Amino acid sequence: MALTLSFLGAAGTVTGSKYLLETEGRRLLVDCGLFQGYKPLRLRNWARLPIDPHTIGAVVLTHAHLDHSGYLPLLAKTGFRGPIYCSQSTAELCSILLPDSGHLQERDAEFANRHGYSKHKPALPLYTEEDAQRVLKQLRTIPFDESEHLPGGAAVTLRRAGHILGAAELEIVWRDTKIAFSGDLGRYNDDMMVDPVSITEADYVVVESTYGNRLHDRTSPEDALADIVGPTLHRGGTVVIPAFAVGRAQSLIFHLERLKAAGRLPALLPIFLDSPMAIDASDIFCRHPKDHRLSLSQCRTFAAGVHYVRTGEESKALTANPMPKVIISASGMATGGRVLHHLKHYAPDPRNAIVFAGFQAGGTRGEAMVAGAKTVKMHGEYIPVRAEVKNLEMLSAHADSDELMRWLKGFAGAPKSAFVTHGELAASDALRHRIQEELGWHAVVPEHGERVELK
Repeated sequence: MALTLSFLGAAGTVTGSKYLLETEGRRLLVDCGLFQGYKPLRLRNWARLPIDPHTIGAVVLTHAHLDHSGYLPLLAKTGFRGPIYCSQSTAELCSILLPDSGHLQERDAEFANRHGYSKHKPALPLYTEEDAQRVLKQLRTIPFDESEHLPGGAAVTLRRAGHILGAAELEIVWRDTKIAFSGDLGRYNDDMMVDPVSITEADYVVVESTYGNRLHDRTSPEDALADIVGPTLHRGGTVVIPAFAVGRAQSLIFHLERLKAAGRLPALLPIFLDSPMAIDASDIFCRHPKDHRLSLSQCRTFAAGVHYVRTGEESKALTANPMPKVIISASGMATGGRVLHHLKHYAPDPRNAIVFAGFQAGGTRGEAMVAGAKTVKMHGEYIPVRAEVKNLEMLSAHADSDELMRWLKGFAGAPKSAFVTHGELAASDALRHRIQEELGWHAVVPEHGERVELK
């Protein structure tokens, strides 16, 4: 019986990564992410999977971001009982991200019910914090660069992808067929993260395309931050930075502290990290030096010059504090979390600045604000946006189009096919075109739910 690959997510969109490999009734799921952004995408999280979770033998994760791991609690809640394989850092980050995701969903449902702005009576969470804690028991860690046998007969090898702590490319061999999954590829020559490792051979390649049609601005991130933080402070404003708790928050602190040390920002500039997840993730950085370029002393800067905000009461006090400052708070696309309360307070004031730090998926508040929206809806009400809004895409942890092509050129020969996924349709198709024109490979952009036979 042939080996097949189904695209249950991240096809025509940058979220919801789920790839199903199956043969002779045995099933392996690569990534298990939440859909985010436009409402029709988010509704897919509530729809039944086209397969019975009981029949999945194992899951392999590329990394911990919720668009790759955030569906796991619901998968287990609906019957999946197998092991979940990932790197050690990914497991530690999932132990932070997944319970927090459940907690936020419970809190948002409770808030919606209390204020009556949900169309659902009552509003319910997709899953709870308890559901997330339960699925963590199924995590199994495997080292990089060593082949691991999986239930059902497949074998997987993890290679470092850069991107975030613990992120992996996957080489999966099953029935004498080798499939390479890029996961989310990081940047080359990044200040913090290691370069993506080249994979030299595969029968099939599944490659992300978040920035498949764009090149990153080569401006120094520190120059860009200085150009917006300095003037905002001068006019008495506050800079709010919605940032992913894992990777982006630590990168921002790294650059801001270097600006302070160089005298380009005030040495006493208060920087607040308002995200318990990001605080815990910063601690994990120091425990895994092989996953990044930072020295132990540089890791310690995450704690040295930054005020950690752990409790909700401290977060509310921070919002009420009128002094000029920098607030870094999750989530990176302003889809939820504490940053929404800061945005509600600071976005209406033109003295302030809202700085995004990377890709903003369609249908998110971040995408709307970067596109120039004059109002955004939060917690059932429309909030005016008068603050200066910037998106510093050079801070992105995703490879751009040239960097994606550089990774693909690491293969010694052409695969039978390259599947271009994890991108908006325009980005995926642009990368498909480059692959065909520059490499001469067969490349396709699969549709959501498409199933292909790997010959």
